[in-house]
Amino acid sequence: MAFAAAIKCKCCVFRLITLRHRLLSITEREALSMNTLPTTTATQAPPLAPSSRWALASLSLSMLLPSLDTSIANAGLPALARTFEASFAQVQWIVLAYLLSITTLLVSAGRLGDLLGRRRLLLCGITLFTLASLLCGLAPSLGWLIAARALQGLGAAIMLALTLALVGETVPKARLGSTMGLLGSLSAIGTTLGPALGGVLLVALGWQAIFLVSVPLGLLNGGLAWRYLPPDGPLTRGEQRRFDLPGSLLLVLTLGAYALAMTQGQGALLLLAAVGAGLFVWRQGRAAVPLVRLPLLGDRQLSAGLAMSLLVSTVIMSTLVVGPFYLARGLGLDALAVGLVLAAGPAAAALSGVPAGRLVDRFGTRRMAQAGLLGMALGATLLALLPSASGVPGYLMPMLLLTASYGLFQAANNTSIMAAIDPQQRGVVAGLLSLSRNLGLISGTACLGALFAFATAADVSTASAPALARGMHVCFAVAAGLIVLALLICHLAQGKRRHSGDPD
Repeated sequence: MAFAAAIKCKCCVFRLITLRHRLLSITEREALSMNTLPTTTATQAPPLAPSSRWALASLSLSMLLPSLDTSIANAGLPALARTFEASFAQVQWIVLAYLLSITTLLVSAGRLGDLLGRRRLLLCGITLFTLASLLCGLAPSLGWLIAARALQGLGAAIMLALTLALVGETVPKARLGSTMGLLGSLSAIGTTLGPALGGVLLVALGWQAIFLVSVPLGLLNGGLAWRYLPPDGPLTRGEQRRFDLPGSLLLVLTLGAYALAMTQGQGALLLLAAVGAGLFVWRQGRAAVPLVRLPLLGDRQLSAGLAMSLLVSTVIMSTLVVGPFYLARGLGLDALAVGLVLAAGPAAAALSGVPAGRLVDRFGTRRMAQAGLLGMALGATLLALLPSASGVPGYLMPMLLLTASYGLFQAANNTSIMAAIDPQQRGVVAGLLSLSRNLGLISGTACLGALFAFATAADVSTASAPALARGMHVCFAVAAGLIVLALLICHLAQGKRRHSGDPD
């Protein structure tokens, strides 16, 4: 692996866990699909009708379950390695198969929802996810389990992409910000709760229970979605309803090659990903009905939003790549203390989700996007200048500022993008937003992890405290530079928007 090559293979377990822990927080703030930005506060919004509350419960489960399953298998990896008499290199594919399915299929799932009906496809995704969870629990071999996890990832990709696109059809516009924050909190809770719940189930009922717990929840989710989600319109035929299968396959292969290149350290795969990206763009320019319309990506507001999402997601991964080594060897914390400090970031995301959404509803996307980026820049800068004598509080406070500001920025950025999108393109754009975030997390794990190892100038698993502090300072200094770049993109995009007379 690229990162593992720098810090030795004994660190790869943690890298997979942290990547998984953040990857599916996927989608936390992407639960938006409105035509105009809300300007009222949550207290001014009318109460939700009972049917809308149950529909929101279904969307909440559709966000929670995939997030939970990104981390719940964490506790079971050692037991699974013993059960199937497999090495870590083999059982890690239980994790990779799930993550690769989600990352590669988000955009295609969103586009299919636009074409076939979002409720219809979401029901298919819930059914697939539930069935795959059952197959995971019944797996007689490691190969069976890996295949079932890939199938489960396909269902999760559909659920995540379509949940985001269905929010605007389920709740009033005045409540979209707070609803998005609620779903973001549930996603963070799912990834945070997963390892603990997985450990309890493993001890009490065995490794099968780690996967089977999703079956009754999936059945409940499917029943709520069937009963309460708004129905789709009738299916129509025509040229504009065609699905670009060649383009979708090219995108899947390209993203899969890139993700594997970043996580496995294969340069040939990175070259293959570059070639695949070129072929995908060529295909989209020639297709009568492309998977992603190239003029859509030419929209400055959308392209800027996607670029900023990728940059800030790359930065947020630094807290989980650098943090464990600095806390354990730089500050001398034991494993329990390291885990508690690292859990503070997801906990802050879970607690700040709804307030962040309400702030966006009240003050608008432009101000909150800038505030979120400024908060992230300040947090990263403080970490880059952090003296070791400040201890855990000195590390924890800037990290919490960084995490909370990230949530605020994502809420504002995604609201701004989804507000300006044609309703017929909501699914594919929601998929693009999730994809930009996932690619940022993958890139952050590999690139910032390698930078940390290089700046430490030693094996980070045995490096001295001063060397680890130096590596952390360099890593977060680069992270602060990336946020400054995002601020510049934000300023240019918003300047263009004001010039064109678009409202906030």
